[in-house]
Amino acid sequence: MKTILSLTGALLLSVSTLGQGFLKTSGQRIVNEKGENVLLRGMGLGGWMLQEGYMLKVYRQGQQHKIRERLEKLIGAEKTAEFYDAWLANHATRADVDALKSWGFNSVRLPMHYNLYDTEKGFALTDSLLAWCKANSMYLILDLHAAPGGQGNDLNISDRDGSQPSLWESEAHQRATVSFWRKVAARYKDEPWIAAYDIINEPNFGFEDPVNDKNGIKEKKNAPLRKLMMEITHAIREVDPHHIVIIEGNGWGNNYNGVLPPWDNNMVLSFHKYWNYNDENSIAHILRYREQYNIPVWLGETGENSNVWFTNAIRLLESHNIGWAWWPLKKIGINNPLEVPSNPEYQQVTAYWNDSAKASRPSAETAYRGVMALARATNFASNAVHRDVIDAMIRQPADPSARPFKPNNIRPGAVLQAADYDLGSNGFAYYDTDTANYRVSDPKHTGGNRGGAYRNDGVDIRQEGTGYYVTDIETGEWLQYTLNVAAKGKYTIRLQVAADSLPGKLAVTVNGVVKEVTVPAGPWQWVAVKNVALKKGSQALRVKALAGGYRLREIRFEE
Repeated sequence: MKTILSLTGALLLSVSTLGQGFLKTSGQRIVNEKGENVLLRGMGLGGWMLQEGYMLKVYRQGQQHKIRERLEKLIGAEKTAEFYDAWLANHATRADVDALKSWGFNSVRLPMHYNLYDTEKGFALTDSLLAWCKANSMYLILDLHAAPGGQGNDLNISDRDGSQPSLWESEAHQRATVSFWRKVAARYKDEPWIAAYDIINEPNFGFEDPVNDKNGIKEKKNAPLRKLMMEITHAIREVDPHHIVIIEGNGWGNNYNGVLPPWDNNMVLSFHKYWNYNDENSIAHILRYREQYNIPVWLGETGENSNVWFTNAIRLLESHNIGWAWWPLKKIGINNPLEVPSNPEYQQVTAYWNDSAKASRPSAETAYRGVMALARATNFASNAVHRDVIDAMIRQPADPSARPFKPNNIRPGAVLQAADYDLGSNGFAYYDTDTANYRVSDPKHTGGNRGGAYRNDGVDIRQEGTGYYVTDIETGEWLQYTLNVAAKGKYTIRLQVAADSLPGKLAVTVNGVVKEVTVPAGPWQWVAVKNVALKKGSQALRVKALAGGYRLREIRFEE
């Protein structure tokens, strides 16, 4: 840990030198024009220019064009266009970028949909985003997320129509992609706050065996991918000698067979990392490429997991001087810095689209109100800020210690919500036995917050009305609360608990004193821990499961 903390501190110093001209590569590092190391800590704006169904809780036909088609059938073309205008206007604003800067991020990755750039619309949006980034001294990475025709057989991520020729099956689409990048590079060639061009996001196409290896995971040659990326690079260099070009391998950015060696002296190799272990082996192949070809590497996309996974991944990456861009900044869901709130009328739309057995077609008026409310809710002002996610990404890789989630000012009558346990890493602020989703490394290991509500640690939290409770508590797990006690004294601590068929047992520990209490089987009820000595000021209260199987909702303090 000491080595990691020292290295992280050194890398943090390098981040403070942002703004020193164009970024470029120097051996295995990304540097500014002074030659100082720059570690990119970024966030991807997934869902803004390109919707992916899962972000909107649409699980069937989740490509953006399919969502749009179905919406037009519900509310008509004119109101659908109104919805998309509102979506683009609200989903990414100056407030989002300001917040990212204040939290400690230094870069933004923009997933672009090529069809927005057929007119000035896409460039106007990009220009605004660039201005916000420049005002915050943050770098912007331009990422072609939806290429003409679609770059793979994972249809949602590139808004691909699988009934039409893909990018790889159409010379016209390939020419359009090359032309797109020449136009983008010509426009931004003199912009030093543009960090790089990420030229094709997550290619996933089986060139040699399209039936048995449709996503190109086992591809050995990748000749069409290398050819097109070389053509794109050549087109960029015709107009822009400055900017870094980022390349991605097949198989969602990880299969570099036949793609290397690099063909440009200002190039970065990107990889993507999801749902696997955060150990040296998980990035060994990328480190080998970096060493073999003397090229910087960058984790261009990762996320969609628990805070434990986030902290461990960032700690691993930064110990190897690998920058990163997380995915995404916001969506409907808890495992991102910002959560977009849904609404009941929109939920009627998704139930209908997802073929819920009991769902009927919503009226045009209901659907319109629901989707417009959702578009407005994508605005930063309406987003829920998940401080636990931000803390896990920015602070905890170097400092895992516990900090208060809320002030927890304790006097007689004070109430703590069980879900408001401290911020901090597993084993420091709480302890949970099943903390992250590692299904790629182990299909049986799919842990995390099973309740899917409120916070993104391994702790299982469910929503009940407007409140929350901790559930699925297993033997040995514990929660810690930093208390700020107004006056020294003896308190009775009452815990609101429930258990199913078997009783549970918990221990309350504070100031070195442990007191145990049984949780009777049955619905919500209060159990009391009496004569608990609290000193004035700050101290930690820990609630540990000696026998699990119960739920915990509130903690009350009485004299």
